[in-house]
Amino acid sequence: MQLAHPGLLWLFLIYIPLVAWYIFRHRDAYPSLGMSTVSGPFAKMGRPLRQYGLHALFVLRMAALGCVIIVLARPQSSDAWSTSKTEGTDMVIALDISSSMLARDFKPDRLEAAKKIASKFINGRENDNMGLVVFAGEAFTGVPMTTDRATLMNYVEALNREMLEDGTAIGDGLATSINRIKDGKAKSKSIVLLTDGSNNTGIVSPLMAAEIALKEGIKVYTIGIGTNGTAPYPQINMFGRIEFVPQPVVIDETTLKQISSITGGKYFRATGNKVLSEIFAEIDRLETSEIDVRHFSHTEDCYLPWALAALGLFLLELVLRQTWLRTVP
Repeated sequence: MQLAHPGLLWLFLIYIPLVAWYIFRHRDAYPSLGMSTVSGPFAKMGRPLRQYGLHALFVLRMAALGCVIIVLARPQSSDAWSTSKTEGTDMVIALDISSSMLARDFKPDRLEAAKKIASKFINGRENDNMGLVVFAGEAFTGVPMTTDRATLMNYVEALNREMLEDGTAIGDGLATSINRIKDGKAKSKSIVLLTDGSNNTGIVSPLMAAEIALKEGIKVYTIGIGTNGTAPYPQINMFGRIEFVPQPVVIDETTLKQISSITGGKYFRATGNKVLSEIFAEIDRLETSEIDVRHFSHTEDCYLPWALAALGLFLLELVLRQTWLRTVP
């Protein structure tokens, strides 16, 4: 037996002023009449039982109040402690935020779709140590390795295209991710790299970064995002306004496949919101590592008997007050 709110037991201290008030109120409740003699029929008469019964009303009320306090403290019972194995890894999500990620072949666009699905993925990996790297013309660590899901999800929500110079530095994004994860203690280390283009800037080539990942024992899952054929890409027109113009979708799938092959990961092609969601779900199943978790199981509230006892005591007091122990002012 345990209490969900044991601090509420301090409410029993209210008995002190209540009892004091009751004693003070009743100390002169039984006046006496002086007589010259008590001999005769009154000599052996004591106080009637009903007179003592009046105090029982106060006792019943205090007992009912005690039951109510225990109900508020929520008594509970639990079966047992148990130990189970669950899964956890070190993982970095490397996300492309170049201007082409604003293409609207996804709803509402590639970047917003990736943000939404990545947030859901992060929220579901409760036992993982995760980080976030963003890249465009350059790369930087958005969130270092952490188990704080709220921080990761808030950062993903705040991502926007203007954070970095435009371009697609896949190699730099991968290298930055490797630096973040390589010193992790988990047996399984992986990077999920999502891009919609081909490497056109940066210092480190994608395949060189893949070789470094292999040496560090890091698997890389690459995702090429974009429909087949053409997609509406953002362009600035002669009036300085953004307009969306259909252009061919160009993804360097050969390089992305090589990266995943070298590191022992897997390449995926996302052609729509639903497919992208399914890809993250598959990665979620692939990346697992056992850890022990100890938890308490089957907690059940046991306040009902105390609540019924409080109700019964209140009703008993009410019945006695209106019948046998009824007083006339």
